Amino acid sequence: MSLPDPIILGDTRLGPPVFLAPMAGITDLPFRRAVARHGGAGLMVSEMVASTEMVTPRPSTRMAVRAKAMTEGDLPVSVQIAGREAGAMAETARIVAGMGARIIDINMGCPAKKVTGGLSGAALMRDLDHALELVDAVVGAVPDLPVTLKMRLGWDEDCLNAPELATRATSAGVRMLTVHGRTRAQFYTGTADWQRIRKVANVAGRPPLVANGDVVDAASARAALEQSGAEAVMVGRGAQGQPWKLAQIAHELWGTTAPEIPQGAALADDIAEHYQDILSLYGTELGLRVARKHLGWYAEANGAPNRAELLRAASPEATLAAIRAGFADAGQAGLPPMETST
Repeated sequence: MSLPDPIILGDTRLGPPVFLAPMAGITDLPFRRAVARHGGAGLMVSEMVASTEMVTPRPSTRMAVRAKAMTEGDLPVSVQIAGREAGAMAETARIVAGMGARIIDINMGCPAKKVTGGLSGAALMRDLDHALELVDAVVGAVPDLPVTLKMRLGWDEDCLNAPELATRATSAGVRMLTVHGRTRAQFYTGTADWQRIRKVANVAGRPPLVANGDVVDAASARAALEQSGAEAVMVGRGAQGQPWKLAQIAHELWGTTAPEIPQGAALADDIAEHYQDILSLYGTELGLRVARKHLGWYAEANGAPNRAELLRAASPEATLAAIRAGFADAGQAGLPPMETST
């Protein structure tokens, strides 16, 4: 496959069309830095920022949200926002733009009950008139920034309205569309149906389209592109424990620069750096808890034999020692877990 022309959003030129999906509690700044160290991605999307949190006057909450939206370096980063009220969504867009966001993504795909129960995320696909009010508010609030939209195929088999939402969002000024190939009713069960995404690809005049769901390696990325008609793919859980996976997929599909995939002591060094980044951002007490899921994924994806010890370690010193011991001889032995992006 030849490398396609780059997608350009506003003044941001995206890299190879393998993008990092937004994942709540996962695609934070330390994880994005880990991806960047291993060749990066054509676009990285932050974990979801709830508009109700962003507009609160409480400094502690605003600081926590700021960490989610933080960007640094030259790699393209999009900040994803979610909510149900047009005013709060518009204000959130303005705030994250002021923090340096270059692209703002609207979440209409998250299936989590705590999100859809508040009439946000995928629940917006049940009321497209209201969904478009939010799109109009965000686009109007940040006229100098590109706004993108992430959705599912629909709410359920009786409500497969992604093409209609795509058509209306295109008319409202959305600059890129991402579709997860499942309905909300499916959550993450079954398999993503990339062929159904093609109905969005056939929307007249649409902006660039990204296919999401079950993209975990070069073979699945190629199949998703071919079946969906999309211009790019988005990788979620396939990158957990393997932050080089996105650059590896781009290399295998289009011959871009191959990432250096660490093993043994080099792998232990990389994981230790990611771990220390987590502690620096969250502090020791919270950081220890946040890091455990990442250490579990590293162990699963790379064949570390001491997963239980990694998850039990109760201090930074003990954790770093377990990282050195567990990954000193580890390589890529595990299988990537199934993708469940928002």
